[in-house]
Amino acid sequence: MTNSDDVRGGAVLSPRIIFIWRLVQLIVWLIGFAIFFLLIFNPAVGLLILWNILIPVAPALLVVATGLWRNICPMATTVLLPRRLNMSKKRKMTPLLQSKLQLAAIVSLYLIVPLRHAIFNTNGLATAGLLFGAAVTGVLMGFRYDWKSGWCSSLCPIHPVEKLYGASAATTLPNAHCDRCVKCSVPCPDTTPDFHPAITKKNKYQIWSGLLTIGGLPGFIWGWFQVPDHTGANSLDLFLKAYQYPFFGFLASLLCYVLLRKLLEQNRDRLLISCFAAAGVSCYYWFRIPALLGFNHIEQDGLLLDMHGILPAWSISLLTILSTCFFFWWLVFRKPVQRSWVKRPVYA
Repeated sequence: MTNSDDVRGGAVLSPRIIFIWRLVQLIVWLIGFAIFFLLIFNPAVGLLILWNILIPVAPALLVVATGLWRNICPMATTVLLPRRLNMSKKRKMTPLLQSKLQLAAIVSLYLIVPLRHAIFNTNGLATAGLLFGAAVTGVLMGFRYDWKSGWCSSLCPIHPVEKLYGASAATTLPNAHCDRCVKCSVPCPDTTPDFHPAITKKNKYQIWSGLLTIGGLPGFIWGWFQVPDHTGANSLDLFLKAYQYPFFGFLASLLCYVLLRKLLEQNRDRLLISCFAAAGVSCYYWFRIPALLGFNHIEQDGLLLDMHGILPAWSISLLTILSTCFFFWWLVFRKPVQRSWVKRPVYA
């Protein structure tokens, strides 16, 4: 795929390239809609595909090719419809409001994910409701605010993870959504090289969102994997238990991050962020790979294909160790890259 440059320096895609990206977006959107349909009418299959196939691939994709996900995310395709249909009011979101919404996004992530154990991992209808609620919120934001500022770069709970994991993407892709840059988000997460959660510290909301994302996520992930699924959880006690381990893990890693940041020289901040990013994604696959293959330490939660009795236990351990080595090499030890997720389009 090639693109030319406008006199104003931005990337301009040919009609053929745009058609290819639109086709890919449509296919991925239809897959997403099919999963949504299955969650309602065949929840066992829908839950399996969503939580044990799609979601396990997402963290690695965000690490290696964040721009690809930003281009084809079915939620983004949905919430950008008002803008594409020229039905958006195209309001400019103030930097202060955007920073508040970004803080709300990481808080929402920490509040929603533990509920997977209490309800969403085992209840297709509830999970469909969650996705529907997110889509409606995003579309409503899209009716008011311009391009990605209303959801993708502010209120989306996945966006903080994109910022943490995506600083060392393998390549910069064409921008498959924005044909003109209207500066809806400043700085733009898609086109700013080496974008990470602490890149902006202009107000307390940005400082707190960066701190909570970088410091809290590794411990939160560890704690989340210590909790079993509760089928049909209907008591307050079970809901609270879903938060205990993730909450204490979050506090422990956040404290470690704060202390290390004080002990290390200021010019080592970027390295520390990379280490915590690698720790987070490595911890995810350290537990997720065994669970997918039937070697889970907690019953059969998260099972995709039971290979217990077929594969030796040491092979699973080797696989998790290799995944950890890869992510630390990719995010920490590999030569740093100053690369954006996608290419900036021409300015409007």
